[in-house]
Amino acid sequence: MKMKKWGVLAVSAAMVAALGLFGCSGGNDAKPADDKKAEEPKTEAPAEVTLMKDGTLTIVSSPDYPPFENLENGEIVGFEVDLFNAIADKMGLELEIVPLQFDAIIPAIAAGGQGDVGVSGFSVDPDRAKEIDFTESFYIDDQAVAVMDSSSITEDNAAEALNQADVIIAVQTGTTGETFAQENFPNATIQGYGNSTDCFAAMQSGNATAVCTNLAVVNRMLKDAYSDARVVLEIATGEEYAAVVSQDNPELTKQLNEAIKALKDDGTLEELTQKWF
Repeated sequence: MKMKKWGVLAVSAAMVAALGLFGCSGGNDAKPADDKKAEEPKTEAPAEVTLMKDGTLTIVSSPDYPPFENLENGEIVGFEVDLFNAIADKMGLELEIVPLQFDAIIPAIAAGGQGDVGVSGFSVDPDRAKEIDFTESFYIDDQAVAVMDSSSITEDNAAEALNQADVIIAVQTGTTGETFAQENFPNATIQGYGNSTDCFAAMQSGNATAVCTNLAVVNRMLKDAYSDARVVLEIATGEEYAAVVSQDNPELTKQLNEAIKALKDDGTLEELTQKWF
């Protein structure tokens, strides 16, 4: 039932007088309702993950870097494929893989529109971090150099023999292997290729003297396809592998990190490492 205007004023006056009496006897000043509201903690809406497709985590990968990712019988398989399937499960998402040449992945993630995450054996690197954000690392690897068994380069003379003008070292363009070879073998010709498979094919055909890339990749390539080649140099660079995410999508990086930590804690990451390495 609504009160008439004057009735409201009369009741209000009585309430003010009563409150004044209570205030004197109780010793506590009553605060207006508006002040009480001001003291209540403010809650912010939870941040949202931006995905290319609702319910799907789209990763961009170069499927020519075994054992991290490789194309087998028309299917992309590997350590990072299994890992990101597990990560997608933790996040309640489906996984989709978009193939792309390695040196185009970081520009694609930075620009947006082709994938949510770049996953292709990326070593954490401060120069790369200028363009993208890295997730927490999930693997540590070193550099290695391989030659054909027929080569005169050995473990004993590799450091000097590789740094000669007549030596051609095949590397995958845009990788830390390329950077390492350029810095450590300045007298040699550093020949870039689009993927690691082409690097090893060039060495086997005689178009390159050696291949420089990450140790895990060298070991897998020698085991699976190039049993007539050998490692002559291993360098403990301790490179941390991580995925790359747009700097405009920090909440996705946060949730990926949470999933990676959970997989470390429950032993899944260790199981996958034992499976692939």
